[in-house]
Amino acid sequence: MQRIGCVLHIGSSGNIILKAENLPRVGDKVVDENLKLVGTVFDVFGPVSSPYVAVKPDMGDIRRLVNRVLYAIPSSKPKVE
Repeated sequence: MQRIGCVLHIGSSGNIILKAENLPRVGDKVVDENLKLVGTVFDVFGPVSSPYVAVKPDMGDIRRLVNRVLYAIPSSKPKVE
């Protein structure tokens, strides 16, 4: 499990937007501090020095996640080199 960062807001498309502390891979599952599934990493965007992460939610009431820390559970897909 890897800390992604803190939720900034809910985007206009309904995705959860986080300020990234550690970069997850697209497709990684995202959980809260109680290991409850929140969604899946949908996109990583912004400047390389200060990236953001968009998470496609798999739950209702996502507004409660604002200002909370989320974590990534790496997908089991092998890393392509």
